[in-house]
Amino acid sequence: MFIQWKILIRQLAWSAIVLIAVTLVCIRVFPVNATTAGLVYLIAILGIASASGLATAVASSLAAMLCFNYFFLPPVGQFTIADPQNWIALAAFLIAALVASRLSSHARSQAREARRRVEESEHLYAFSRAILLAGPDQPLGSHAAQQIAELFNCRAVALFDAKTGETFRGGVEDLPAEDKLKEAVERGVRIGNGQVIVAPVILGGPPIGSLALKGPPFSEDALRAVLNLVAIAFERVRAQEAASAVQAARQSEELKSTLLDAIAHEFKTPLTSIKAASTSMLSNGSLAPQIRELGTIIDEEADRMNSLVTEAVRMSQIEAGKMRLERTAVDVGALLSDVVAQFGPRAEGRELSLTVSPGLPQISADSELVSLAIRQLIDNALKYSPPASPVRVRIDSGPDGVYVHVHDDGPGIPPRDRERVFQKFYRRAGKANVPGSGLGLFIARAIVRTHGGDVWIEETGGGCEFCMSLPLQKEIAEKRGQTTLSPDANR
Repeated sequence: MFIQWKILIRQLAWSAIVLIAVTLVCIRVFPVNATTAGLVYLIAILGIASASGLATAVASSLAAMLCFNYFFLPPVGQFTIADPQNWIALAAFLIAALVASRLSSHARSQAREARRRVEESEHLYAFSRAILLAGPDQPLGSHAAQQIAELFNCRAVALFDAKTGETFRGGVEDLPAEDKLKEAVERGVRIGNGQVIVAPVILGGPPIGSLALKGPPFSEDALRAVLNLVAIAFERVRAQEAASAVQAARQSEELKSTLLDAIAHEFKTPLTSIKAASTSMLSNGSLAPQIRELGTIIDEEADRMNSLVTEAVRMSQIEAGKMRLERTAVDVGALLSDVVAQFGPRAEGRELSLTVSPGLPQISADSELVSLAIRQLIDNALKYSPPASPVRVRIDSGPDGVYVHVHDDGPGIPPRDRERVFQKFYRRAGKANVPGSGLGLFIARAIVRTHGGDVWIEETGGGCEFCMSLPLQKEIAEKRGQTTLSPDANR
């Protein structure tokens, strides 16, 4: 208030000096008549009104009217008006002062608003650069709070991250307790008015934080822009954390894959020796029955151990994205015949039939991986079906590929579990005594989906039927670039 009065007194003093100067010039320097003097006073009043406020303009117009009356209107030297028409001079001075002051005030207000918007735009640009160019090792919350305080002349800033519960502060003063910041997040509305504002930080969803400001008032557009930039800063932190987590997970998967590869090679050597020894021993026809039975157990368990090691390595390579397809032209009928033949001893006397439709087309695939996928389906059928029941394998062709069906007479799979059985390590309730690692179906689907096909379970009158689709060679030619095996490929 004192500053405003000081400004008003200074403006009145300058106005008085201008009017005194005009009076002296019109009387002593260049003596003029009343009409000319009135025009000069009018010009002076317009200038004073354009450079000062309304109060100064009105006071100046009254002073100019008195000077004009006293020095130029008859009777000269008296504050009287002999001619009533001279009252027009007073009205002219007063109207001119009011109009000029109003126009000048409006122009100055627009100029101030334009300057304020320019300054806000410059500050917002600087703030956005500070947010986007901040280094990954720099605490973004504290940096944002300090930048807001410095760029927008805020005495205090508090930035609350709803995810972590942290509060970052900037400025030289303190702000209300954190309960106001949390309340703004919970209610999703702005709290406070005047110099202290607490507003939620929202970016296309529920509030992710809140911002408290104490200082000069923000325009609505500037406040909204600051809140959006803060939201972008929060999302950038989230993105950096997610990227770091992904990178750490990728490195972990690669390390796991490397270790499993090394372990697999270490296991393969003794397993190969055990298998060779058991096979050689069983080929001796003079073995005692008890020794032969023990040799058979060793031979079967060596096969099982080899299968478990292979599954673990394949799963690790799938998750790390390190397994690549070696595509060749594959006769699926012949490939399936070889796979079924390998299950002869493991069928334990039950029927394992194969039906191959004539005229099957060739496909472009990795024969080793496709064989592994088919083996997993057949092995799953043998494990989960009754000992005396048959397992039927059928392969036929369609307009877009070849289809492998593996049917068993087991208890079947409820609809709610038909997708879950393809998850890693998933074992259905009541099946814990079935041997296996729970990786076979996961590996089979990942392999087939990488080839452009899929594995699913179909409804049957009884038992369970796993179906596998493998696209024709002409339909997967355009997918040759997608050769890295991934558990979510083509999903």
